[in-house]
Amino acid sequence: MHEKIKFYKYQGAGNDFILIDNRQHVFEPQNSALVKKMCDRKFGIGADGLMLLQETDEADFEMIYFNANGLQASMCGNGGRCIVAFARDLKIIEHRTDFLAVDGLHFAQIKGNEVALSMIDVLEYRRDSDAYILQTGSPHYVKITTDVENLDVYNAGRKIRYSQTYSPEGINVNFVEQEQAGYFVRTYERGVENETLACGTGATAAAISIAINENRTGTIEIPIRVLGGQLQVSFERDENSFTKVILQGPAEYVFEGTY
Repeated sequence: MHEKIKFYKYQGAGNDFILIDNRQHVFEPQNSALVKKMCDRKFGIGADGLMLLQETDEADFEMIYFNANGLQASMCGNGGRCIVAFARDLKIIEHRTDFLAVDGLHFAQIKGNEVALSMIDVLEYRRDSDAYILQTGSPHYVKITTDVENLDVYNAGRKIRYSQTYSPEGINVNFVEQEQAGYFVRTYERGVENETLACGTGATAAAISIAINENRTGTIEIPIRVLGGQLQVSFERDENSFTKVILQGPAEYVFEGTY
């Protein structure tokens, strides 16, 4: 008889995650195959990633994040917002929290069905031809272009992710287009190895790249539309440092069960 694992499913703008309350260490994935199978949309629960909520002395809780490929991963912005909603539903927090993730401490605030999450400061970026390369908790390649709606994001993104420049670690690839109410972003995510409906660190990287591209300074707020909904990114820019970076958007409970 295999052990049963209680899980919860949450989504943030279509980025969906399996969440496990691991304060009692009920789940210790000894190999990546189990996490990969749980995230599989045909043979498992189905998700872009899996998160463990654990106890820590440094903050309200700790977030341990695994990509859909089963490997422990860099920061996930939408995952961070979902785990905050999960912590509220578990009654660990009310409306505000500090939690620990792989890239350090994050502050978050719950505003209705949305979560506003602090992201790391971005103090440098570089160019790769006409794209911007920056680290927003995960490494991102951002290309500002046109007709993103009809772009073959899977193949275009995959080609860059597996290129000689970025292999073997890979990079997340974002295509950005200006539209009336803001900007439209589509992302190929490494680890998922496919396009996702949203990427929080990608939306953040896109917003910062837009500010650089348009030479905006001061307090900046940029609406980002993704396939799964609407996100908002705000930050302060002083020359080439981007601080007080906040990613805001929906984070919603979907269902729960045992695996």
